[in-house]
Amino acid sequence: MKKALLALFLIIASLAPAQERDLVQEVDDRFNFLIANDLGRNGYYDQKPVAAKMGEVGEKVDVEFVALLGDAHHFNGVASVQDPLWMTNYELIYNHPELMCEWYPVIGNHEYRGNTQAVLDYRKVSRRWAMEGRYYTKVFAVDDSGATLRLVFIDTPPLIDKYLNNHEEYPDAGKQDLQRQLTWIDSVLTVNTATWTMVMGHHPVYAQTTKTEDERRDMQQRLDPLLRKHKVDIYICGHIHSHQHIRRADSPVDYIVNSSASEFRKVSPIEGTRFCAAASGFSVCSVSAADLRVYIMDKEGKVLHVVERKK
Repeated sequence: MKKALLALFLIIASLAPAQERDLVQEVDDRFNFLIANDLGRNGYYDQKPVAAKMGEVGEKVDVEFVALLGDAHHFNGVASVQDPLWMTNYELIYNHPELMCEWYPVIGNHEYRGNTQAVLDYRKVSRRWAMEGRYYTKVFAVDDSGATLRLVFIDTPPLIDKYLNNHEEYPDAGKQDLQRQLTWIDSVLTVNTATWTMVMGHHPVYAQTTKTEDERRDMQQRLDPLLRKHKVDIYICGHIHSHQHIRRADSPVDYIVNSSASEFRKVSPIEGTRFCAAASGFSVCSVSAADLRVYIMDKEGKVLHVVERKK
């Protein structure tokens, strides 16, 4: 009888809604960081509530840093490192003490409509803006076992013809060397020996969106072969303003779209969709030697979905 009751309890527990998961308990004593993107709305829409919740979650789960997947500034980027948008889109919004850590950004399409060099140079102004280049890589020890996490931050607008060929609206994109970046990504992943590998960019490889299909086509033709070749664990991005998790039968990669930290859009499933949600929010990435998890969260801090990979 006791065994039957225990089995019933386990079945009921497995069917519990994702938001009932105890995130704090699950990620205790693990290597944790936050992921956010599509911030810049001058505090409007859901930007302030999401920023506040990021700080609260950061305090509870002891985050190491924030990965910023592009579009810190809407709509036309910034003009300089003194542009007031740095205050209204970033500094005065993400002001929780637990967010005064390193932020590792990539450049989004909206930054390319302004002064992208100012986005790079802002590191000289703000200690937490830890951007090392248009594309760069970081390796972190996740525990005492020797397990490591490699993050590869990439510059996606110059990988897409829509931006490369529009010199008037995105003047700096066409000046970038597309092949040089792809060669660099390939070289980094070729010598990579990390336990876990995540590639982080602004634009999706696979996603449902009303945006032009040309964007995904270019990413599928140029970046995806490298992700598959090197069996990257996760490719995570923003841009679409919805939460999506796609796992295709023909690829070893988990493709994640992290929703906007300010304004969200409608979404529907496509081939390979394991989860999608029209909600603003952010994600918590939690890593150990045994597994890698991405907790997809809404603006209230509820866990909507978990992407998990195990060794």
